[in-house]
Amino acid sequence: MKAMVLKKLCNLNENPTPLELMELPIPVYGEKEILIKVSACGVCHTEIDEIEGRTSPPSLPVILGHQAVGRVEAVGDKVTAFKIGDKVGVAWIYSACGTCGFCLSGNENLCKEFKASGRDANGGYAEYMKISENFAYSIPQCFSEFDAAPLLCAGAIGYRSLRLTGLCEGQNLGLTGFGASAHLVLKLVKHLYPKTEIFVFARNPKERAFAIELGADWAGDFSENPPNAPDCIIDTTPVWKPVVEALKRLKPGGRLVINAIRKEETDKNYLLQLDYPTHLWMEKEIKSVANVSRKDVSDFLSLAAELNIKSEIDEFALEDANRALIEIKNKKIRGAKVLRI
Repeated sequence: MKAMVLKKLCNLNENPTPLELMELPIPVYGEKEILIKVSACGVCHTEIDEIEGRTSPPSLPVILGHQAVGRVEAVGDKVTAFKIGDKVGVAWIYSACGTCGFCLSGNENLCKEFKASGRDANGGYAEYMKISENFAYSIPQCFSEFDAAPLLCAGAIGYRSLRLTGLCEGQNLGLTGFGASAHLVLKLVKHLYPKTEIFVFARNPKERAFAIELGADWAGDFSENPPNAPDCIIDTTPVWKPVVEALKRLKPGGRLVINAIRKEETDKNYLLQLDYPTHLWMEKEIKSVANVSRKDVSDFLSLAAELNIKSEIDEFALEDANRALIEIKNKKIRGAKVLRI
């Protein structure tokens, strides 16, 4: 099979082609695993974090990709959940222990044995991948493989982030950064909370225009003030400045949810600008988002199907995965990028 393989960590500014196209054996699957013939795989900023070393170290060499969709090609002898030909997806959560308190409470994303697709195990930048039947998801028939791919991470993590804000109908929501996840959150909120005003903070004028096009009530730069103070804000950026600016603009008692696996170190001095009276006084909260649980993924897929929520798609060939990553690195984003396998 063809696969795009990461052999060593690097800085994308210094090496813009970290992934190598290779011919590899088709994975050997176990008795409780399924083999998927991948049709599409989303490209995520987390993959840049993996390449540049801001996550737990990948198991090198590794095939990246944690938004994979395809058809079941083969099943292990003890698989009961899927059959050959089923349309399925794989998300960021590849496996967890299944026995700890977090797993038993439905929060496998917090399990100490959590393993990530495309980091701790080979992912979807390939023609085939394998995974336990317990960590694969049925894809609603209303979605094509390309529609579904961004829903598995950008959508699911956005859904979890929205739940963690505690947003109520009529409250104001801020979104800092406007890429794959934030634009799906905006679409979701427009359906679930029609009386909520949505304010988008983005550095790129094209992202701000895109937000208004999708129905945002206001869009401006990180340092600008929206018409009203947000009750809660979801940050999807890879840097610190938007966090500091967002805290400044929250209402008293407001909550900032940081939807990012890591923050880049280039502007870490912004942390030194955190001023208690300005940024945290009046019972403001900061909450991080750690990956997704299986329920997040399955619930969001059902909700997206019910509400007909689809991502804006920018397609790339598998061989162009490096270019897709560089465009995300350089903030050339409109919706989600998806590899055609």
